[in-house]
Amino acid sequence: MKDTREKDIVRVTLGGSLVNFFLLVFKFIAGFLGHSSAMIADAVHSVCEFGTFVVVLICICTSSKPKDEGHEYGHGKYETLATSIIGIVLLCVGIGLFWEGMNKIIGFYLRGEPLESPGKIALVAALVSIVVKEGLFRWTLYVGEKEHSQAVVANAWHHRSDAFSSIGTTLGIGGAILLGEEWRVLDPIAAVVVSLLIVKVAILLIVPAMNDLLEKSLPKEVEEEILSIIRETDEVKSPHNLCTRRIGNNFAIEVHIRVDGQMTVERAHELTKEIEARLRKRFGHATHIVLHVEPIKEEHK
Repeated sequence: MKDTREKDIVRVTLGGSLVNFFLLVFKFIAGFLGHSSAMIADAVHSVCEFGTFVVVLICICTSSKPKDEGHEYGHGKYETLATSIIGIVLLCVGIGLFWEGMNKIIGFYLRGEPLESPGKIALVAALVSIVVKEGLFRWTLYVGEKEHSQAVVANAWHHRSDAFSSIGTTLGIGGAILLGEEWRVLDPIAAVVVSLLIVKVAILLIVPAMNDLLEKSLPKEVEEEILSIIRETDEVKSPHNLCTRRIGNNFAIEVHIRVDGQMTVERAHELTKEIEARLRKRFGHATHIVLHVEPIKEEHK
């Protein structure tokens, strides 16, 4: 199952990167031949995306490695790191597009700077980009959710952000071509709107990834479910000192439990195995579990 997961992730990432490479080459050619600064900016966005694919592949392959002497908890957080990098790149791209668009808008309205009319090849490239990137988004999101991969889901939204960028480019180029010189400002206006959408997606990716890297606890409802599963064992009392976090796509659970002080070590060990089995059945076989057994104190009898 693990090998299948890695193969699916590598396949969708390599496929997306190959398609994206040919698409960004087409965008650059269309941008230069069509004299469209918007299309060139869109192509630069695609270059940033292509670079993140390389990061994802490296991190995915690393995160799938088994535990070793230097990584007793495994390599799962490399995938979280990949998600963070993608989010940060998206944030930088969004801010850059916003800055460039606002400069053009201010120059057009306040300084009377002319905006060049783009060619039809740039419009064709933008339309092709929308269709291709939306297709890649749906494929990548399906695989990411199926395999529970944060980094692949992040990549999917990167595809969608590129499609959003191309929508803005299409509106700007189409407006400049069809409506005349006074409407060429639609290009930078659309770019600003798209940049804000990209920044929003970036923040939605960065915040949860950073929470995982900073060892934030699992949601309260998940912790309550963990305690409920432990309490299903009648011989176990007062689960306490619960500590939880994420390691990549897996959960880490550490908790103290109390049992009868006269219970044999063998029976206590059997109880911990039963609890671990139920927790792994609910949260996944790779869940990291540490159960610390204590004797029941008088006040707990």
